[in-house]
Amino acid sequence: YMPIGGEVVEVNQSLEDGPEVINSDPFGEGWMMKIKAADPDEIDTLLVAQAYSNNLEQ
Repeated sequence: YMPIGGEVVEVNQSLEDGPEVINSDPFGEGWMMKIKAADPDEIDTLLVAQAYSNNLEQ
């Protein structure tokens, strides 16, 4: 699932040998894929982590 439309343009192949890095460094070396957004304006509708957390608490 992707919250916006787009095309996967790169996949982090290093995760095949060390998937645990997704948990230890999700915002650094643990990235999963890079996408080219079909409509870059959709990015503005995404929530940052804190806003998402706040929504879960409500």
